[in-house]
Amino acid sequence: MRSLFAAAIGAATFIAILLAPARAHEGHDHGEAKPLASDLSAAPRGEATSSAFELVAIARERDLLLYLDRFDTNEPVEGAVVEVETPEGSVRATATPGDGYRLPAPWLDKPGSVDLIVTVTTDQTSDILPVTLTIPVPMAGASPAGAASGSAARTLVAVLLAAFAVCAGVLAFRRRPVRAASNVLFMAIALWGSASASAHDGEDHGNQQKTSTVTGDLAKRLPDGSVFVPKPTQRIFAVRTIVTIDGVQQRTTELPGRVIPDPNASGFVQSAIGGRLSAAPGGFPRLGTQVKEGDVLAYVTPPMQAIDVSDMRQRQGELDQQISISERRLARFEALAPSGAVARSQLEDARSELQGLKERRSFLDKARREPEALIAPVSGLIADGNAVAGQIVQPNAVVFHIIDQTKLWVEALSFDAVLNAQAASAKTSAGNTFPLSYRGSGFTDRSQSIPVHFAIDGDPSGLRAGQFVSVLVNTKDFGKGIAIPRSSLVRSSNGQDIIFEHKSAEIFVPRPVRVDPLDGDRVLVAAGLESGMRVVTQGGELLDLVR
Repeated sequence: MRSLFAAAIGAATFIAILLAPARAHEGHDHGEAKPLASDLSAAPRGEATSSAFELVAIARERDLLLYLDRFDTNEPVEGAVVEVETPEGSVRATATPGDGYRLPAPWLDKPGSVDLIVTVTTDQTSDILPVTLTIPVPMAGASPAGAASGSAARTLVAVLLAAFAVCAGVLAFRRRPVRAASNVLFMAIALWGSASASAHDGEDHGNQQKTSTVTGDLAKRLPDGSVFVPKPTQRIFAVRTIVTIDGVQQRTTELPGRVIPDPNASGFVQSAIGGRLSAAPGGFPRLGTQVKEGDVLAYVTPPMQAIDVSDMRQRQGELDQQISISERRLARFEALAPSGAVARSQLEDARSELQGLKERRSFLDKARREPEALIAPVSGLIADGNAVAGQIVQPNAVVFHIIDQTKLWVEALSFDAVLNAQAASAKTSAGNTFPLSYRGSGFTDRSQSIPVHFAIDGDPSGLRAGQFVSVLVNTKDFGKGIAIPRSSLVRSSNGQDIIFEHKSAEIFVPRPVRVDPLDGDRVLVAAGLESGMRVVTQGGELLDLVR
């Protein structure tokens, strides 16, 4: 009897333990992961392409959104007239700023296939694009009947086991009441735990937030490795493309360079003597001030030492004495000249001698008081200068640097000789490109390289003297292949260069490629790409981050 009772208790306890986790949240399958929003199907959509346009139509509730782009560049088309032939007649779509074209579509409530004809008219061209939309049938909700039947069956098993255990306990209580009571108490606790766990059977959890039926219009990577990017996301990523063309491309070489002023349109303002600096009547010119050739920019007053002042005073005294003697001699000659006692030539010599002595005396006074004027040698702007009133400048010191900002050159360093016939261009760190004209090459090495001078053609706005640039010079080598911008290349996680092909309106396929350098802006694809493909030139890094 005791063995029967123990077996009943063990069986009841084991069944209670097994039933407890299963009944914790009856009707909830915790073993399966909930689908993410990105795993759900996208909104009903259709697409159409032509030689000029690419169109994607997306059904959003009772509205139809039309995204119109250029086929070759993927650039959004704005300001077009878009008319759609719908089941309810012709409707003109309204342009939404920063988005596509929208039109009301109450016929989207009916499931099935809908054929649309979209007419696009722009200033340059007009096109007709047929689009087919498939509206799916709404899915019905699942019934909880199966969960309720399973809960009832498990509850019946628990009740039968409990009844069996109670009967066995009554029989055993007659022989050992204390031990039987403790065993029955243990069994009751186990069954109570099972019953409390099953209290959640069929619970609705009505207070919890239900999963919303969000469509999957999110960028995601598909199982085959391609990337699905909806048109609205492409607008955010600013994805741009080009159509590849196979041909023969001329290679270029890249040289380091810096911007220098045109030697014929720039100049230095230097002091010939050392002295104290003083401003012109209009003040010192500020940096960036336009000046004209011949303008007085500053003055330099030479300092006078004590010994120099003493020597100058001694010379002035000697000249004053000679001037006095010459004046008296000239007066006597003028008095005797009418009578013929003095020759006319002697009178003229005396006058010339007196005039020379007075000029020498005046020059000494002027040299002591008059400063040196610093004059602009060319017209241009003040590019450099740090003049301060009272500053002592040394002889040959550069006080101002004047540059004509409309005439700039580029000095490049090359290991090979650059010929006059080779075309060249300069590229800044910001990506701006300027055409160059060859001006000459040096004959002596500078740091084991040859300096080459180019003149910037056109307007050099945005450049400054001393700015570093990259000089691209065409070479005599040619390569056959497809040239694409460097911005198209994306470095994958394994270190391989890839590009993204715009396979369809919203599908991008990564393709590994092998490239060779072509010039500063482009690379030559040697393998992995064919002519006529649409390749992403902008936004490839963002596409590679989609998971």
